[in-house]
Amino acid sequence: MSLHVAPGTLVVFADIGCPWAHLAVYRLHTVRAALGLGERVRFDIRAFPLELINEMSTPKLILEAETPVVGALEPEAGWQLWQRPDHTYPVSTLLAMEAVEAAKEQGLAASETLDRALRVALFGQSRTVTMRHEILAVARECGVDAEELKRVLVRGSARAAVEEQLAVSLSDAVQGA
Repeated sequence: MSLHVAPGTLVVFADIGCPWAHLAVYRLHTVRAALGLGERVRFDIRAFPLELINEMSTPKLILEAETPVVGALEPEAGWQLWQRPDHTYPVSTLLAMEAVEAAKEQGLAASETLDRALRVALFGQSRTVTMRHEILAVARECGVDAEELKRVLVRGSARAAVEEQLAVSLSDAVQGA
């Protein structure tokens, strides 16, 4: 299975609900900015949907154990343990990954901005990124056209893309750590 990658683009397969992916994406943004490549290099964030791969959501207790360890590596990335009631904890990040894919219709810059903002919303602000209204609020806050994003999500094309990315994630084309 081959991957099409446009010149000047770095493809990253990641789950929004993975603290290790949050760390990696933060570091990619930081290094790109430090090198002055913000206008020359784009990130194409693709879904590595752990909940579909593992056929279960990642248990909150595991994430609560990992988050302080990962967060200590890059505190500025945006971290805190879940601050809201447990019943509001997102057991899925699939819709958030679909939103990142849907935002690509507004360009890779919009998609990577939304991806980063959703990671901070989950890990740094205890926001329930399972809920569409919350995802759209995050989109508005980070400058992504939330109404256009909603139209694309309603159309459902992003779900198909995430499913295609799942197949690639399971192939030898992507090496997960």
